[in-house]
Amino acid sequence: MKILNTLTKKKEEFKPINEGKVGIYVCGPTVYDFIHIGNARPMIVFDTLRRYLEYRGYEVNYVSNFTDVDDKIIKRANEEGVESKVISERYIAECKKDMESLNVRPATTHPKATEEIPDMIEMVKTLIEKGHAYEKNGTVYFRTRSFESYGKLSHKNIDDLESGHRADNHQLKVSGEDEKEDGLDFVLWKPKKEGEPSWESPWGDGRPGWHLECSVMSKKYIGDVIDIHAGGEDLIFPHHENEIAQSEAANDKEFARYWMHNGFLKINNEKMSKSLGNFFTVREIGEKYDLQVIRFFMLSAHYRSPLNFSEELVASSKNGLERIVTAATKLKEAAGKNTEAELTAEEKELISKLPEFEEKFDNAMDDDLNTADAISALFEFVKFANTNVKEESTGSFAKEIYDLLAKLSEVLGIIIEKKEEILDSEIEALIEERKNARKEKNFARADEIRNLLLEQGIVLEDTREGVKWKRV
Repeated sequence: MKILNTLTKKKEEFKPINEGKVGIYVCGPTVYDFIHIGNARPMIVFDTLRRYLEYRGYEVNYVSNFTDVDDKIIKRANEEGVESKVISERYIAECKKDMESLNVRPATTHPKATEEIPDMIEMVKTLIEKGHAYEKNGTVYFRTRSFESYGKLSHKNIDDLESGHRADNHQLKVSGEDEKEDGLDFVLWKPKKEGEPSWESPWGDGRPGWHLECSVMSKKYIGDVIDIHAGGEDLIFPHHENEIAQSEAANDKEFARYWMHNGFLKINNEKMSKSLGNFFTVREIGEKYDLQVIRFFMLSAHYRSPLNFSEELVASSKNGLERIVTAATKLKEAAGKNTEAELTAEEKELISKLPEFEEKFDNAMDDDLNTADAISALFEFVKFANTNVKEESTGSFAKEIYDLLAKLSEVLGIIIEKKEEILDSEIEALIEERKNARKEKNFARADEIRNLLLEQGIVLEDTREGVKWKRV
């Protein structure tokens, strides 16, 4: 398999550190709200990478963190008058629900920043001892210029970065607000503020800087060197650049062998933002579309390409996914018929061609995880299946074809089993139960019913006239 390594800007043959094993670290979300559709892209893309490596026989240690201490979490907690932990735990649970709906497998480990503070303090101590960090009034900064290859991931020149900081930096130093030795130095540990969670440290009560968290958690759960570090391209600078600097300065080892970054997601050709009114959570999108369609849509483009989310493109993905699911349903039915009949000579000849389709799929995935071309190979296979599996086909022949379609779809995380159709009378009964649950303030059951119907492709709309429903 070849991977376009952000670090070298070249496609490189993937060779793991330990034969047959792969350690992957993917930066996870900051949990202060429901995850948005942009968060879903790296989750889907790198879940697919993991599935493909497992399909190729690797044992994958997949680590993806939750940032559960952050300014946004604290702000939300203060607004609601609760502790930060209440907010972070709530949205970790909601994130896991959304991941399940997107058919994203749970990570091998989902570490939380707040549970790894002692190790973070140890890394800061190491960096201070080695002269890579310094403390000023309870804040610990990383001495960026002490790390000679700073900028190697983002391909930025440190002197160009400095000139960008100079004007602002001069003003700050004059006013005495900035105690950094250099404008490029970044925070490893920050002192406690009123109303914020904090932990004891040699530099006073405080909490870690964001960049530090991933360095510590990846080291603990994968090791000093990661095979593949991944995330959205917005994280290349400064987050991933700073991770490299502090990790390599502390450990005296290469931090990650291969870096993979997915492209941005736009909404109707515009950057997603709350001010533009085009900011959507996965939960909101799920009320309009089956989230399997969203997964399929995300994989229909190369992961490094920018991706435009629009009604037309999602509708096209819906049709494409239906073609695969319909073919799978027919194959499964055919596999249950003529089960005693032996394969015909023609069927044996056709089965001998199956490895060609799998090889085409593998070649696409081996070329820097080209899921778009892998889906094209899948469509070719569906056409082959539709053409060659007939009423008189043997069950064994249909099963061979179904099994390969299921195997390749599983690599992409596409569910090909058609959901059991829910009857109108059952829907009405569930809506009535939901209405009673809300009256009794049993909101958990009410939400459960809404989600159950959503999984069946039924969207509820609360109106003045009562609850209306429609199939999507």
